[in-house]
Amino acid sequence: MEKNVLQSIAGITIYPLISFGIFFLFFTALLVYVLVANKQHLRTMSQLPLASDDEEMLKTTLNHDIIC
Repeated sequence: MEKNVLQSIAGITIYPLISFGIFFLFFTALLVYVLVANKQHLRTMSQLPLASDDEEMLKTTLNHDIIC
C-alpha cells in the first residue's frame, strides 16, 4: 500500500538522487579533509583526552603560538 502512495506523488524520483548526492559530497569532503589536514595538529588533538592538565595547557599554548 505504501508503495502505491509514494508512486502517486509527482516528482518523488528526485529525492533518492538528492540523498545520494548529499551522501557522496559529505564523504568526499571528509576524505579530502583527512588527506589535507595537518598531521601534527591531529596528533596533538588525539592526545588531549589522555594528557594531564599541565601537559594540555603547555601543548595548547605551544600550538597556538605556532598556528598564529
